[in-house]
Amino acid sequence: MFKGLGGLGDMAGMMKKAQEMQTRMAELQEELHRITVTGESGAGLVKATSTAKGELIGLDIDPSIFNSDDKEVVEDLILAAIKDAQMKASDRSQAEMQKLTEDMGLPTNMKLPF
Repeated sequence: MFKGLGGLGDMAGMMKKAQEMQTRMAELQEELHRITVTGESGAGLVKATSTAKGELIGLDIDPSIFNSDDKEVVEDLILAAIKDAQMKASDRSQAEMQKLTEDMGLPTNMKLPF
């Protein structure tokens, strides 16, 4: 299609690849809102559910931990579960991005915007 145009043929291929990547990144952003991960603390007594984008969407607390004397422990367990969910969300997001870059033939250590 671009024979005889020298380096412009390569430029057209690069532009097409860039547009494809932009489309796939937009799709991945949407998918990261649908993927969920669950973080836990206290051997599963507190569970926090988050999207792979890091948005907290659910919290499940076993009623057995509610004792007014253990308020600080309960708060610590809740924070630990949320932090675990956020870490898992970040890991999942990075894994999905790595899959995208590999599929596109880009270096796996390439840092993309998110």
